[in-house]
Amino acid sequence: MKSHMTETTIMKHKVKKKVKKRNGDPFSGWKENVSGYLFIAPMFIGTSVLVLFPIISSLILSFTDWNFVSGYKKASWIGFDNFTALLTNSIFLKALQNNLILVLAIPITLFISLSLAVVINNFIYFKDVFKVIFFMPFISSVVAVAVVFQVLFHPTKGPINQILMKLGVENPPGWIADVTFSLPSVMIIMIWTGIGFNLIIYLAGLQNIPQELYEAAEIDGASAWYQFTKITIPLVSPTTFLLLVTGVISSFKVFDLIIVLTGGGPANSTITPVVYLYQQAFLELKTGYASAIALVMFIIILAITYIQFLGQKKWVNY
Repeated sequence: MKSHMTETTIMKHKVKKKVKKRNGDPFSGWKENVSGYLFIAPMFIGTSVLVLFPIISSLILSFTDWNFVSGYKKASWIGFDNFTALLTNSIFLKALQNNLILVLAIPITLFISLSLAVVINNFIYFKDVFKVIFFMPFISSVVAVAVVFQVLFHPTKGPINQILMKLGVENPPGWIADVTFSLPSVMIIMIWTGIGFNLIIYLAGLQNIPQELYEAAEIDGASAWYQFTKITIPLVSPTTFLLLVTGVISSFKVFDLIIVLTGGGPANSTITPVVYLYQQAFLELKTGYASAIALVMFIIILAITYIQFLGQKKWVNY
């Protein structure tokens, strides 16, 4: 008993000694701060170099006439001339119009995803298998997907038009080779690749809906459609809002699919602001003009997102 008390007393004495030593050290707080800064340094440096510096540089360069090949010394300040030229540029306006049309693919994707999620959640036994099946296009390489659809949408030798001609369609669509159908073709691919991710998120959201609500609706004689519109859709509205915001933002970043699939053609029918930015920055070498495009797109996306956050107060149920 005495030995145990002695050990306890010794331990307390050592702790008090360490505390006194730490309190007496004027550099103890500074050392702890340095340790903290060292821990966050890799992330802070990476974020500064790869995110903050490019954003600030792009903001400044948007007011200049500069070719990055010639170096910073030859950059000339031109004020708002880039923005004036941009807002009167027919190609940019066409690209912006195409992108706004592509946004329409997002609500279509959400509706299909939610419908499939309800069917899988209520009527399918091997749910995990179907999750993997629908999720595969989302995790597949965009380049590979674009190459596959280049073959499928080939105007003469593509399997889709071959089937349509066998079914009696004499003049099937030209798909990506046709000015009229090229943009809808891109939208079809966006919907096909986006269903899997939205489906997984919706399935997670459906798990939070109490089954008692559906049971009470069935007792009252509510149809399946009534349950879907009055129970399911309102209660997954927070999930829908999340997917809508992220989907709209991602639709303004569609680049690799269009570059591989159509290159922005035919006749600029599938060009988007991001593709046009790439052309101006890396093909025409107009870095200042491309930076102006980036800033305009940032403002447009910010405004659309802000409007979505204002509108969600009327239809999102938390």
